[in-house]
Amino acid sequence: MAENPAETSVVGVPTYCSQPPRTAPVLPPGASPDRERAILVGGAKWVNGTVLHYCFLNEPGAALDATQLDEIRRAFQEWKDVGIGLEFREVTRLSEAEVRISLRRGDGSWSYVGRDVLGIPPPQPTMRFGWSLTDTPHGKATARHEIGHTLGFAHEHQNPFAGIEWDEEKVYRSLGGPPNNWSREKTFHNILRKLSTNEVEGSTWDPLSVMEYPFPAGLIIRPEQYRTGIPDPVRISEQDKTYVRRWYPVIDAKPPELHPLQSVELGLASGEQADFTIEPAETRTYEMGTFGSSDFVMVLFEDIDGELRYYTGTDDSGTNGNGRLKAKLFQGRHYVLRARLYSIWGPGKAALMCW
Repeated sequence: MAENPAETSVVGVPTYCSQPPRTAPVLPPGASPDRERAILVGGAKWVNGTVLHYCFLNEPGAALDATQLDEIRRAFQEWKDVGIGLEFREVTRLSEAEVRISLRRGDGSWSYVGRDVLGIPPPQPTMRFGWSLTDTPHGKATARHEIGHTLGFAHEHQNPFAGIEWDEEKVYRSLGGPPNNWSREKTFHNILRKLSTNEVEGSTWDPLSVMEYPFPAGLIIRPEQYRTGIPDPVRISEQDKTYVRRWYPVIDAKPPELHPLQSVELGLASGEQADFTIEPAETRTYEMGTFGSSDFVMVLFEDIDGELRYYTGTDDSGTNGNGRLKAKLFQGRHYVLRARLYSIWGPGKAALMCW
C-alpha cells in the first residue's frame, strides 16, 4: 500500500509506496451477497486475542538503527494503548514471527493486510519501511500506517463511500514522475481504484485517518473542499480508534470452559467471536468443530508461561462444510479456543463442540 511519505518532491507530490495485491478468497458458485460481503470484510481480521509476534530482518544493506526500531516499537504500543484485545511481542527468531519487518532503504514502505501475512513464507518480509521514520512527522505516521494495514485496515482514499472524483490524467502524470515514477497500472491500483463495498466496513470516509494519503492541490475535483489537497494525517484518528476497538475489543474475563461432548450454541453476528478454555482431563487427540450453515475462522492457542501461543487453526470460509481441528492435548496444560464468525448463510444457528 502507499504510505504516508517521509519525503516530498520539489513540486509537492509526496513519495508513496505501492501495496502488494491481496488474494481474495475463492467462494463457491451461488454464494449469497451477504455471505460474500461477510467473508471479504472479515477475512483480513485476526481472531481477537491473538498475540502477533514481530521481528526485524537482518538484511544486507539494511542497518538496524536503534532509533528506527524504537519508533516502530512505539507505534505498536500506540495501537495497543487504543485499548484492543490483540497483543504484540517482539521476537528475535524468524520462525516465531508472523510479522517480519524489513528496513531496507529505497524499496518503499508497505505492508500486507491483516491475516494475509500468514500466506507470506519466511524469510520474506510482510512489512517494509523504505525511509526514515524519525526525521519528520510523515515518517512517524508511516509506522502507525503500516501497522494499521497489519491490523486489517485498507486505504481511506480508496473507500467507495469517499465520493472522490479525481483529475485522473493529472494523477497519472504526477505519480508517473519523480519521486514515485509509477506506471499507470500501479497508480490505478494504489490511488484511483475504488475498493469494493464488500471490502470495507461503515459508510463514511475519514480524511483524518492515519490510513489516508496526503495529496497536493489539483488532483481532486470533488469534494470541492479537497481541491486544495488533503493534509498529512500524522496520527491515529478517533474513527480509527473506534473501528479497531470494535474489531478487537479488550478481553477481560476468563472464557468459559468447553467440556468434551458438550455442544454450545453460538449466538453471534458477523464479525463477532466466541472464546472458550479447554482443560484436558486426559492426554489424547481431541477434535473441535463448528456446526451449522456458517463461515468461521477457528484458532486453538496453548498457554505457555502465561502467553497464548498459536497451536493450530482452520478457516472454512467459502466452503459448504464446517471447520474441524484435530490436535493432541495434554493433561495439565491450558488451551484457549477462539472462533470468529464471518456469516450465517443458511437456516438455524451455529454451534461448537469438542470431542
